[in-house]
This record gives sequence, structure tokens and C-alpha cells, in this order.
Amino acid sequence: MDTCHYDEQFMEEALRLAGEAYNRQEVPVGAVLVYEGRVLVGNHNRREEMKDATAHAEILVLREAGRLLGSWRLPETTLYVTLEPCPMCAGALIQARVSRLVFGTRDPKAGAVISLYNLLSDTRLNHRLEFTEGILQEQCAAILRKFFQQRR
Repeated sequence: MDTCHYDEQFMEEALRLAGEAYNRQEVPVGAVLVYEGRVLVGNHNRREEMKDATAHAEILVLREAGRLLGSWRLPETTLYVTLEPCPMCAGALIQARVSRLVFGTRDPKAGAVISLYNLLSDTRLNHRLEFTEGILQEQCAAILRKFFQQRR
């Protein structure tokens, strides 16, 4: 099976969720967690709605997946997210033992993937997180540009 095809399929679902956030005037970021080849859970940013600084799409997905799987550790899962995770979300991915991160576009102000990559290359750590970036990059960047242009 073509991994790229599945990456695009799952990222399209994350983009759909980002559109929901956009429609609710939230920063348009969507995320889905895939387990055993299917979407286990998906969500979008809900910080304004929940009045919660930690209600990032990634954190909400990790919490719900942990509840569904009965463990806060989520090995053998892949997180698809439209925007590169911030330091808080990136740290949560490591702690949850997510196996793979796929993101659409980089976050030049708060992205943490390069820092994580450098940290995870340390051979003393026992957990590795695989990264794939740029899946549906233009579409992911476009919804963010549109959102922030309207805010100016």
C-alpha cells in the first residue's frame, strides 16, 4: 500500500477538522490519530470554545485516544496535524510515545519539530518519533493564511 496515499487521505481529514475550527473562529488546526490503519479520533483547536489554553487539536486527540485505548501511552499510532506542533504539543507526543508525526506546514513562530528531532537523535533515549512533513502543505498553509489575514 502506498504510504503517501494514506498520508494524504488522513491529512485531508485533519484539514476538514481545521475547516471546522476556522468556521468557529478558532485558529484552524486539525488533528487525527491513526491506529491500526484507521482514524481512532480527530479534533480541532478549541481553545476559545473551551476557554482552555491547552485545548490544542493535538492535546485533545491524545487525551481522547488515551481514554479510548485505556492508556496514556499510545505506541504504534500516527498523529496527523495540519500545523507543526508547538513545544507543549510536541512534548506531549513524546510522553505519549506516539510513533509517527505527519504535519502539513511549518510554524515559523512556535514550531518545535526541529528541536525535537535534535533531542531525539540522542542515543540515550529509548523512544523515537518518526517525522514526515509537507503533506498537503499548500492547503494547510492556505487556511492559516486566510484566517490570519482576516484578523488584520
